[in-house]
Amino acid sequence: MMSGNNWVGGILVAAGLLGVAGVSHAADNKVVLYTAHKSSIVQKMIPLFEAETGIKAEVVQLGSGDVFRRARAEAAAPKADVIWSVTGSLLGENADLLTPYAPKDQAAIDPRFVSSPAWTPYTTVIYVLMVNTRMVKDAEVPKTWAALSDPKWKGKVASARVDNSGSAFQQMTTVLTAGGDKGWENYGKLAKNFVFSDSSGAVPRFVADGEAPLGLTLEDNALEYVAGGAPVKISYIEDGTTTSPDGVAMLKGAPNPEPAKRFIDWALSKKTQEALVKEAGRRSVRKDVAAPGDVKPLSELTLVKLKSVEELGGTKALIEKWRQVTGN
Repeated sequence: MMSGNNWVGGILVAAGLLGVAGVSHAADNKVVLYTAHKSSIVQKMIPLFEAETGIKAEVVQLGSGDVFRRARAEAAAPKADVIWSVTGSLLGENADLLTPYAPKDQAAIDPRFVSSPAWTPYTTVIYVLMVNTRMVKDAEVPKTWAALSDPKWKGKVASARVDNSGSAFQQMTTVLTAGGDKGWENYGKLAKNFVFSDSSGAVPRFVADGEAPLGLTLEDNALEYVAGGAPVKISYIEDGTTTSPDGVAMLKGAPNPEPAKRFIDWALSKKTQEALVKEAGRRSVRKDVAAPGDVKPLSELTLVKLKSVEELGGTKALIEKWRQVTGN
């Protein structure tokens, strides 16, 4: 999911290396992917796909919203085959651009994450608070949304812009869901403490580098810095967070439909899902794959059922409201 990267152009993946251009492949041996995955995951996973399938992958990295803006602009003559790792709510809203395809291992997917035949859950993400342990003592770590909204944290909580990041958008809808009738009131108080970044990938970097003591980010983004030895830890909001899947889907009119199906089958295979857990810190959507490392199991977290974008008023209205509330 993720996520939220600005477009860095087409990235040709060949021989396990990113950035190899000028390679011509037969149509039946190539798949074109639009993804919001961060570069580190692309660089880890695509060589595995190519080695296991013999199919070459051409990857274009974009922010979640830009993935669909580009796909919709190209709808009359699609240039991509698969949308890979984009927020589930955005996939659902753009189902008219997608072709339903059930992967070979559909039966292994936890049905809690399945909401539409148009797209397939790929991983599930938890929204967490990342803490710089040199800047915030354990006893001071905010445990609730209200505590995180305390004015003492003004300018000290990193967050990506909702109008540029699918993960930040879902973080906002998490606060709106947890807050019920006071959702916007609660979010408005919280947003006063935010320091906004243009991408979700910048948030954990800000916290790890000490530019902000706290940051709202995806669990796997934070785990990458924990594993790298940065002075950070993960905290879970005790009065309610959400887990929701990002997804993978084939575009309608995909120029390379058979390689597209093979990519989706590969992405949901047990071997790939285990690699995502081990190498990327993502939680699998499969019922037979364990969570990464020492993270808390879902059963120990206070999870609220995320309201749909439609229930909350629709994407356009939500982003406009966010701009009004934050002054951005």
